[in-house]
Amino acid sequence: MDDIHIGALCVALVVLIGCSAFFSGSETGLMTINRYRLRHRAKAGDKAAQRTSRLLERPDRLIGLILLGNNFVNILASSLATIIAIYFLGEAGIVASTIAMTLIVLVFGEVAPKTLAALHPERIAYPASAILTPMLKFLYPLVWLTNLVVNSLLRLFRVTIQSAGSPQSLSAEELRTVVLEAGVMIPKRHQTMLLSILELEEITVEDIMVPRNEIAGLDLDDDWETLVAQLNHSPYTRLLVYRGAIDQVVGFLHLRKVLNRMTQKPDFSRADLESLIREPYFIPEGASLTRQLLNFQQQKRRIGLVVDEYGDVLGLVTLEDILEEIVGEFTTDPAANDQCKLTARTDGGYLVNGRTAIRVLNRALDWHLPTDGPRTLNGLVMEQLEAIPEPGVRLTLAGHPTEIMEIAGNRVKTAVIWPNAETEKDHP
Repeated sequence: MDDIHIGALCVALVVLIGCSAFFSGSETGLMTINRYRLRHRAKAGDKAAQRTSRLLERPDRLIGLILLGNNFVNILASSLATIIAIYFLGEAGIVASTIAMTLIVLVFGEVAPKTLAALHPERIAYPASAILTPMLKFLYPLVWLTNLVVNSLLRLFRVTIQSAGSPQSLSAEELRTVVLEAGVMIPKRHQTMLLSILELEEITVEDIMVPRNEIAGLDLDDDWETLVAQLNHSPYTRLLVYRGAIDQVVGFLHLRKVLNRMTQKPDFSRADLESLIREPYFIPEGASLTRQLLNFQQQKRRIGLVVDEYGDVLGLVTLEDILEEIVGEFTTDPAANDQCKLTARTDGGYLVNGRTAIRVLNRALDWHLPTDGPRTLNGLVMEQLEAIPEPGVRLTLAGHPTEIMEIAGNRVKTAVIWPNAETEKDHP
């Protein structure tokens, strides 16, 4: 064998090792590419993304093609390396070529290209698809035959290619992880809003409702002068209307319409007022915020009463309350602001209104107080103590030292709560 033939074999060997690197890198790049970004670029008209997406529609064919090519070039490269080694080293060249090719293929044909493809999948996958697409058409009969044998074996284990290649949906938890790992691609504010939307299904109207004893309403049994004074001084846009007690609900009044009518009609009477009342809208206590948001949209409502299984009124929920769960607090209600106000103290604690919702407290301070029981700080204290405390009483709530500051009647008016040891580490 002359030197020219050996030189040609050496060149061919280098080319085959390069082909091996191509197939290995292509496999990793195509399998690790971000499918959602790929789908987005394909819908936007990116030709390379569309071509790559078509290849990934049948991963069994793609893998079959890549492995056929990879094994072919690796085996052929080993054969050429053996011939070259025998030419230079004789019988000892067989062992030498085996060791050398193992190292060369491992480093240059497998590890290096696969690592590069894993780090930059799009840079590898898109160009590779331009080569693999015509190769698949040319070698389709061989790929089909290979897949036929493989698919038959997989069916023995009850694995179907259709189910393996079909697009998979993300669960809420998986989607939450995707949002959190988006980093700078999604601004922090937008991340918070997206996560809040995902949590709407887990939150019920009971978690955000205005409790029964805090509902501001209009009692039609009051005298006319009292009703007019309430209408003129009410800070709310919509008012609940009832007779005698909240359970005797008549409906809701849109205050702006009432005041406009009072201005236009000097002899505005009780009958005129009652004609403007819209029938009440009731919400079952276990309704999720996702469901209720859709119900408000379908019913063209902005406010509703939460009722229990016996029909008793538990509280009131508005469309704004649900939207605040997504975008954060934007209420201008002074009473609501006072209830949610947290006053930082010099000793590291926070002075909190007893009516503050546990979820609001957790969100504001990034704490993890339990939310599967009482919904307010007052309720959490009452549950733990099983009694109405006196001012100065100290206790621990989920690891947070707490001191009762004021009592109003049968409830905790204010309390001071401190971060626990773990929270202090996380929030220096």
